[in-house]
Amino acid sequence: MLEGIEVHPIVAGAYTDGRGGVCPMLAAHRHGERTSFPSFARAWDAFTNVERVRRVTPHELHVLTTLLEESLREETDFAAAIAEHREAIARRELARPVIRARRLSPARRRAGAGRAARTAW
Repeated sequence: MLEGIEVHPIVAGAYTDGRGGVCPMLAAHRHGERTSFPSFARAWDAFTNVERVRRVTPHELHVLTTLLEESLREETDFAAAIAEHREAIARRELARPVIRARRLSPARRRAGAGRAARTAW
């Protein structure tokens, strides 16, 4: 992908812009990468905050390049970062109050319907 984004004009919001610009995944594909990550495309479009296809800004391209380069460094431990993120999500879920809901019995539904009819505006 790094090779592709150096050679091709990069866009967000579509696969291509019809004027030579391509998304980062297509740029990677054109330079030998044969994987597909739809989640990357969604994340890329969300990061660039696009509503229609456009060329990316120099800042957006710099962020993408930096993230790709960092992902190739040997010191980066993505497995640990992912595990830490999942633990944080689990802690957050445990902190939420438990809401228990159940269906009303037929008798209570009938009783509640009458009250609702009397209090409707």
